[in-house]
Amino acid sequence: MAKTLWRDRNESLDPETDYVEIYQNLALYEFTWDLTQALSFALFRTYAVPSIGRLLDETGAFTRAVQKRYDDTALLLEAPFVHGFDSESGKAALRRINQMHRMYDISNDDFLYVLSTFVVVPKRWLDDYGWRALTDTELRACVNYYRALGGHMGIKDIPETYDAFMHLMDDYERAHFDFDAGGRRVADSTLQLMTTFYPRPLRKPVELFSRGLMDQPLLDAFAYTDPGPVVRRLSVGAMKVRARLLRLTPSNRVPTYTADLPRIKSYPDGFALDELGTFPVPGVGGCPVRHDASA
Repeated sequence: MAKTLWRDRNESLDPETDYVEIYQNLALYEFTWDLTQALSFALFRTYAVPSIGRLLDETGAFTRAVQKRYDDTALLLEAPFVHGFDSESGKAALRRINQMHRMYDISNDDFLYVLSTFVVVPKRWLDDYGWRALTDTELRACVNYYRALGGHMGIKDIPETYDAFMHLMDDYERAHFDFDAGGRRVADSTLQLMTTFYPRPLRKPVELFSRGLMDQPLLDAFAYTDPGPVVRRLSVGAMKVRARLLRLTPSNRVPTYTADLPRIKSYPDGFALDELGTFPVPGVGGCPVRHDASA
């Protein structure tokens, strides 16, 4: 039950060949809550790129059925690292993702940016709010995992290192972050959904807390009001206290799967991966990114 259990186990593995297992250990055991939050913020950042946020708004998937879209995204992204890219479940999830992506023709650059957020935002989240940072082995495994995921989706020119992903994300945001009414609607809908994961009296504080963790360029892109220094200090302070407390707890020995989380509400009776997501229907869109390769 040593607190270093998963770090030690990951350090015994090779990030060049065992990256799926390392990522699985991080996501299912060591940092389940942190990675869930970080990836939610990662996706949230993508709405601030008008070409992404506007099209997501036009599809309606993130405004008319945001709970289902949230659930489907989380469940489909989980399958490859739980079961492996070459497993039946992993292939089913990738096939479904690629089918949705082909519904729209968006630049490879936009999807490279989305992929970069999956690599960079969780690392920065753990640096700032985790009970420990990722080791070099774990960070390399995360890079390799998302390089493999991007390859299965047909993304071109994927960076090879964390630093390259980081520069890609930061440069893309500086060049493309801007206000768009559609992106703002998607952001509002998603932020409102996040508050429903908590009891009603806490929903306004949760919304303020979330804005307190947003950087200024992101707030500006959505034309969100800065919550102010007091809210920022309280939000960051609460996360730091949580991290200190977690250092005193034993390592988790029981995996936590996405379907077991209370915030996943769309499938109380179970689900089939090949039935998740959106399907081609006249007037109704799906995911805003097209890819060229099948799973």
